[in-house]
Amino acid sequence: MADNESRSPQDGDSQDLGPDEKPRLTEEEKKQNHIASEQKRREAIRAGFDRLCELVPGLEGQGRSEGHVLKATVNYIRKELVERRELVRALDARGEHVPQEMKDPILILERLEERDRQD
Repeated sequence: MADNESRSPQDGDSQDLGPDEKPRLTEEEKKQNHIASEQKRREAIRAGFDRLCELVPGLEGQGRSEGHVLKATVNYIRKELVERRELVRALDARGEHVPQEMKDPILILERLEERDRQD
């Protein structure tokens, strides 16, 4: 190889690398890294759905359709927010102090209800 030609680490010669440089990955290594990261991503999603099935009443032990799990989770959270709103209103009606952090999640419900009315 002539002096003015440069060799890449892909050529198999890592002697030209500086102390902080890493050899470039081969196409096969890139492909394997991509496959591994995609498998890890899918496993994290599956684990998240499994966790939702543990947390949302009525989902445990059922076959898992991700669409069904998401719909049931939204319905459960919405129901819990409605109950919170009723409790906060009852406390307010009795003149009791309700911390703002207990009221804030109700704003989510109100936004959802507003969106539902627009749809």
